Amino acid sequence: MSQHQTLETIQIELENHVATVTINRPHARNALNRLAYSELEQTFIGLQADAQVRCIVLTGADPAFCSGDDVKELMTGSAEPGGSRLRRVRPGTTPAARAILDCDRPIIAAVNGAAVGWGMDMSLFADFRIASERAKFGELFVKRGLVSDIGGLLRLPRIVGPQKAAELLFTGDVIDAETAHSIGLVLNVVPHEQLLPAAMELANKIAANPPLAVRYLKEGLRRAYYGDYEDMGNWISQSLAILFQTEDHREGVASFLEKREPKFTGR
Repeated sequence: MSQHQTLETIQIELENHVATVTINRPHARNALNRLAYSELEQTFIGLQADAQVRCIVLTGADPAFCSGDDVKELMTGSAEPGGSRLRRVRPGTTPAARAILDCDRPIIAAVNGAAVGWGMDMSLFADFRIASERAKFGELFVKRGLVSDIGGLLRLPRIVGPQKAAELLFTGDVIDAETAHSIGLVLNVVPHEQLLPAAMELANKIAANPPLAVRYLKEGLRRAYYGDYEDMGNWISQSLAILFQTEDHREGVASFLEKREPKFTGR
């Protein structure tokens, strides 16, 4: 069967039990604004409820996978008069993260370009990451005076080890696809034009197996390796509520928007 659905920021295609989810804001390098976060959450809740879906490929419209938050809208509050992202902090895990993490179908992140900030975190919610030669990864939260989400703080250390995770988190360095492969962050690196075919080959192989057994295997791996994310999600939201009020956060955002080097003061 084949199914096609398009939201404003997300494109969904279903064929042969494989759903392809494409973040579709290429003009913004697939940065996530409030609508995109909401539609991403809606998309994964819908896929979880669809018995036809056996595997999911998550990617972005070229040239990027996802460049994280739409800083101009989310961190400056420019989308609503007098708004600020501080008021948007809610206890617990980010709703879009929860929807992806609660999905019991295997997820393959086909990383076609920059996966930075929440974009890197989102790739870490997946069970596999296959990278184009153009892919780049970076946990940029420290550059904005913030902490990472579940992907960086809970999953990254388990995938690459605590020392390499600390280096990526504390420096905010961006690494290329080959470096990501060398530290075990990605399963394979392929030529750009072969990325989606490679992801679909793996997805179709998984989708051909008994779907209930695959779902139980995914849950078994989560229990054995990743544990429960609720406590970490609560700590992250509490930390962000504090950090959004700091001068260093405001400086991190301002320097990004003004394209200059930041000057942090520890306040």
